[in-house]
Amino acid sequence: MKTEINKIIDAQQDEMIALGKELFMHPELGYKEFETKKMILEELAKYGIHAKTEYFETGFQVSIGEGKPHIGLIAELDAIPVEGHPCSNPKDHAAHACGHSTQVTIMVNAIVALKKSGLLEKKGKVTLFFTPAEEYTDLDYRRKLIQEGKIQYIGGKMNMLEAGVFEGCDCIIHLHAMGSTYAYGYGSSLAGFKYKKILFKGKASHAGVLPHLGINALNEFTLFNTALGMLRETFEEKDMVRVHGILTKGGDTINSVPSEVIYECYIRTLNQDKLLEIDHQITSMAQHCAAALGGSVEFADMIGYLPFTPNPILSEVAHQNILDYTTEDRIIANERSIAGGDVGDVSCFYPMIQFGYNGFSGAIHGVDFKIIDTYKAFVEPAKIVCGCVVDLLEKPELIQQIKACHHSMDKEVYQAYLQGKWVEKELLSKDSNSF
Repeated sequence: MKTEINKIIDAQQDEMIALGKELFMHPELGYKEFETKKMILEELAKYGIHAKTEYFETGFQVSIGEGKPHIGLIAELDAIPVEGHPCSNPKDHAAHACGHSTQVTIMVNAIVALKKSGLLEKKGKVTLFFTPAEEYTDLDYRRKLIQEGKIQYIGGKMNMLEAGVFEGCDCIIHLHAMGSTYAYGYGSSLAGFKYKKILFKGKASHAGVLPHLGINALNEFTLFNTALGMLRETFEEKDMVRVHGILTKGGDTINSVPSEVIYECYIRTLNQDKLLEIDHQITSMAQHCAAALGGSVEFADMIGYLPFTPNPILSEVAHQNILDYTTEDRIIANERSIAGGDVGDVSCFYPMIQFGYNGFSGAIHGVDFKIIDTYKAFVEPAKIVCGCVVDLLEKPELIQQIKACHHSMDKEVYQAYLQGKWVEKELLSKDSNSF
């Protein structure tokens, strides 16, 4: 069956590559992927595949087959702002420097080939979820959607989980472009993260004539930033902690003592408990540093994404199918990545794999990111996805093994996390002020 499906993928590669190139040239930010959605639906309609469910502005799903096992596929619709990218949207600088346009094309390629093969007429079901807003960006727009009641949370998959979109899936296959010299990767984990926004507040005064009557908010931040540098010395390498941020407001005018300074940052780590601990430390440091100079702070934090943990059995299924197209020395395995994604939240509830693929040059999210090998970027990974699906459908014992080694998060705990009440070891604490 794999050979038959591969022949189908090869036969349709020209039209799929054309779709991929078109998507790359029309990038859109999260919850704004209207043209992207239209192009995909038009392409799928050519093969009698139509959306049965739509959600959260631009998300939708298509299915082929019926019954069990039920295998999910995920494709992410959005681009990321990259000012200066040659193919960026001039309106908001959106660019597919994240590789999502290739990811979408691969999954369209795969589900069309699976339908043509007739495999799903005999056994099982495959649902392809087109998910909006994976990139954690364009936050003001997303806050507006939340206020309007159109979404509940920043990330697309967080909203989908809350709505029960993935219910019924036995396992889920995902993939993502890599920015490395390796051909493929599998078994990699991703970090969790939290977004923090800290407003340091002081008192304005004439900077030259009456500086002593002011309270310098920039000095409050400087003291805090020094303390943050000292805190970094306590981070353990095994947790892979990163705290990185920027000043988005450094004052109003040079001639006035800065009365407001805004610092925005991410806390990233593979260890969710450590994330909460460091979040508390940073909050406390900001409060005390500001108070030491007579100022104060306000916080406008938002939850990020949970760490992604791959399913080991499903990872090995992907590994064996990857080996059909490359050698072991061209594969990176079990990488501990500090990058994050909302697939992390999904992996807390469903057995999942995210394997990496190449065909690119330049840096992921960089102005120089481009597709250099269309076969590697659009075609070959579709064969790997289909190979995994065939194995899962034809070997029921794999599904049993995959589900047996998956430990799902309690839904009430996840609800508490989304509401800002997540604490160490999945226990709810009445006195926790994290998040």
